[in-house]
Amino acid sequence: MSTTKKTVKSVEAAGPVTAPDIRAWKGERKIACMTAYDYCSGLIADQAGMDLVLVGDSLAMVMLGHEDTLSVTMDEMLHHTRAASRGVQRALLVADMPFMSYEPSVELAVRNAGRFMKEGRAGAVKLEGGVVVAEQIRAMVNAGIPVVGHVGLTPQHVAEFGGFKAQGKSVDAAKALVEDAQAVEEAGAFAVVLEAIPEEVAQLVTDSVSIPTIGIGAGNVTDGQILVFHDVLGLFDRFTPKFVRRYAELGSLAVESLKRYADDVRYGRFPTDKHTFRMPEDQLNGLRKIKIKNKKK
Repeated sequence: MSTTKKTVKSVEAAGPVTAPDIRAWKGERKIACMTAYDYCSGLIADQAGMDLVLVGDSLAMVMLGHEDTLSVTMDEMLHHTRAASRGVQRALLVADMPFMSYEPSVELAVRNAGRFMKEGRAGAVKLEGGVVVAEQIRAMVNAGIPVVGHVGLTPQHVAEFGGFKAQGKSVDAAKALVEDAQAVEEAGAFAVVLEAIPEEVAQLVTDSVSIPTIGIGAGNVTDGQILVFHDVLGLFDRFTPKFVRRYAELGSLAVESLKRYADDVRYGRFPTDKHTFRMPEDQLNGLRKIKIKNKKK
């Protein structure tokens, strides 16, 4: 395993970003990624200079209030992908394929991936799994659909794992992760997400493939990083994974701001003259002459 860390560029690249761009940046520059779920979050992430924006199935939790990612549907993912696509102009927009949208068959996988490209206006799709979904990835790529893989902690398998637990902690598990990542690459994926695995294993996996690795809870040795929009900005407080760094606390700021609004309404401090429309003077006299019958209470 390589222990030498390369010096890589970490500058914003010109867009629009494509799947080949992402693949070519391995070892050349760090890749900044973020989730987004609608026009507003997509626009913010894009304006911030993200290279890749993922419409993640995490929207099941942070947008729809579910306990996990399993409940979100294809129609819901398509709806949010379309919305995000209107805000993302520079970054590569990737759609997350939801639970059971690709596992049952290769045909179903290709059909649903195609819907994300055609109806959702995504530039690529992401799906969870390694060796077990290699056939689906290969078929998607053959159909002209760029694919991102996802190994390690795969949230759609949370029931199998017994919760949101870090993976790859044993030698055998580390070997399996390498095999999964290599299978994803051999099937034609242009990048692979590594979630919640030891940094040493992430280094091993990163060195074992020629496509970029995008880490989330995989240390600082991967080719890029991704986090959830709501976690980074402090908009989701049900729980905070160990690997999250909050860059703002917009949730508490929003609550405080809305409390101030409610108080201003109740005490007559809003709206003020500044926020009020006035009738033209030449019409005002005529308005005063209008006689209105008061309704009986």
